[in-house]
Amino acid sequence: QVHLVESGGGLVQPGGSLRLSCAASRSIFSFVYMGWYRQAPGKQRELVATITSGGSTNYADSVKGRFTISRDNAKNTVYLRMNSLKPEDTAVYYCTAVVGSSYWGQGTQVTVSS
Repeated sequence: QVHLVESGGGLVQPGGSLRLSCAASRSIFSFVYMGWYRQAPGKQRELVATITSGGSTNYADSVKGRFTISRDNAKNTVYLRMNSLKPEDTAVYYCTAVVGSSYWGQGTQVTVSS
């Protein structure tokens, strides 16, 4: 069993930045991959970014060049740095981890608005 806790969401103006964190309840060293998804009101949950145990990353086209995913195995934490935020980035952001099974956090709200 793995518990994931997201933090770092909030209200930010267009063009601003946020850093989301996802803390796991145990070592993430062996996790196949971890990632971030998001779900906007009335829309399906969509992939934002993933990072494998080897450090390979993958991004949705809509966030390439603006978002960066990283992991700190020593802190059992995955981060999502979000720059140049747009109103369409507004959503609940969920952390996920795959290690045998898939695990999800409770989500953190990101609102981009002036």
